[in-house]
Amino acid sequence: MKHSHLLAAGAAASAGAAAALLGAAYGIYRVWFTRAAEPEVLTTEEWERTLPYGAQMHTDAAALAAAPYEPVQITADDGTPLAARYYHHADGAPLAIILHGYKGFARRDGMGGYTLCKRLGYNVLLPDQRSHGASGGRSITMGVKERYDCRAWAYWAYKRFGPGTPLFLMGVSMGAATVLLAAGLDLPPTVRGIIADCGYTSPRDIIRKCLPEFLPHVPAGPVYAVGRLGTLLFGHFDPEDADCRAALAKATVPVLLIHGEADTFVPCAMSRENFDACASPKRLVTIPGAGHAVAYYVDIPAYERAVTDFLHDCLAGS
Repeated sequence: MKHSHLLAAGAAASAGAAAALLGAAYGIYRVWFTRAAEPEVLTTEEWERTLPYGAQMHTDAAALAAAPYEPVQITADDGTPLAARYYHHADGAPLAIILHGYKGFARRDGMGGYTLCKRLGYNVLLPDQRSHGASGGRSITMGVKERYDCRAWAYWAYKRFGPGTPLFLMGVSMGAATVLLAAGLDLPPTVRGIIADCGYTSPRDIIRKCLPEFLPHVPAGPVYAVGRLGTLLFGHFDPEDADCRAALAKATVPVLLIHGEADTFVPCAMSRENFDACASPKRLVTIPGAGHAVAYYVDIPAYERAVTDFLHDCLAGS
């Protein structure tokens, strides 16, 4: 009888531990890897209070919000509906496809690139990444599935605008990682270059780096293991399935990496690792004093010079 009680107690304890583990896995997945709500647009006062260059950001954001656009919808390889805004500036001009970051939105994360591309006369496509904005999907996969969405947008542009229109893939933060991961895929022949602003090396690396910062009293290894279990069971993706360095080792189009030297969220060292791994013509530009995803506004002249020179050289075929 005592033995039976011990077995029952052991089984109950095991079931409780399993339930706790699944609950923790789901909790991490639910908080970090599910659909992002559309962020509110900050007021001028909030821009100016939070950032020394907030007034310029607000001006650019207001100009982008007022710009006319064509809504575009496509279907991802896995059936997820994807949405974007197309901004036409000149017939026959190159097209920049600009991808926003994690739980961000195109009209904020893409506005520096949009501002510059409009000045250059480029047309611009601002997609909502899956599980953001008007696009469908429930899980944010940190580039694992988003890289194929990026390729789908590139092929949409190739079919719509034809073989005479050069395409550039650009991204910020998670969007940067997305375009770098897409570099390892079979892209349309009209993709002439990739620009990645503060991208990480892999979903695994950035998750392992960030999760312990929000759960500081738990060792990084167990936190990542539980979070990965959540992505596998509930998000149906594995953060181990994508690595920018491996993708860049297969890259054939030129790549420009940009990173703020004061970035404490995605360390600048990650862009250096991506640069070292890249097999195609490559450039790395770091912006002193720039934190995460604000390099453009910290030093607009340096940023615009680096991007403009890169675009020009890509179009010239160098």
